Amino acid sequence: MITSALGAVAAPRANLRALEECAASLWRHRSLSWEMIKRDLGGQYAGQVLGRLWIIGNPLILYAVYVFIFGVVIKTRLTQDLDMPRDYTTYILAGLAPWLATQQALARTPTALISQSNLVKQVVFPIEVLPLGAIVAASIPLLIGIAVVLIRSLLLDGNLPVTILLLPIAMTIHAAIMLGIGYLLAAVTPFFRDIKDIIGAVTLVGVYLVPAFYLPQWVPPALQPWLYLNPFSYVIWMYQDVLYYGAIRHPVAWLLCIAMALAGLALGYRSFQKLKPYVANVL
Repeated sequence: MITSALGAVAAPRANLRALEECAASLWRHRSLSWEMIKRDLGGQYAGQVLGRLWIIGNPLILYAVYVFIFGVVIKTRLTQDLDMPRDYTTYILAGLAPWLATQQALARTPTALISQSNLVKQVVFPIEVLPLGAIVAASIPLLIGIAVVLIRSLLLDGNLPVTILLLPIAMTIHAAIMLGIGYLLAAVTPFFRDIKDIIGAVTLVGVYLVPAFYLPQWVPPALQPWLYLNPFSYVIWMYQDVLYYGAIRHPVAWLLCIAMALAGLALGYRSFQKLKPYVANVL
């Protein structure tokens, strides 16, 4: 795996070819992908009284809890001269929405193949669509969070920031990053089942390791390098530019996210294709 990873980074032509193959495969199987997404979302709460309402209800409950804790309880401890052009609750939501989507994607993709072992063992089934389905299903909290932020902006400010036009670009970059990670996790987890538990533990505390509730300058100087070493911090800053600041305050974050999207998706897809022939044997 380490050798293949280094090879992927060092082979730009192979990476470009991998991106082209990935895009072509997903487009070719787009109808099947949509059916798998609907199946995933529908089966998640099958048999429950409220059924699919929980798809929206769960994220709303999480947003309400985090906003209450950090926006109401802890807010009284914050100074008032911070570089925050809008209210603190909107700041929380602008960072929390992409993190919850990231968290769910990281939780879902390791088991994307394991949970569908009957399909993986079918030679003709394109298993490339399974991680994509997990990524799209995990985007529901992001869409709900974005909707809440936009509604708050209209109610409090009477308008939307012009940077909202960049939202599709930010979401596409984010999706590409998570799809690359998803391909890698989905392919490796059948061989190392502990990965899903490691990811679960990391995502549990991960929300406090990204700048969703605080500005970087609030962090003690000795710990700030860890914040900048966290790749998901840059994803959060990208969304905060779009949804909260209304300006590109973190241009480096955008450049790094684009680089992570291209390199990560190429590496993830290449790793997935190399391990794909052996996955069925270990399920």
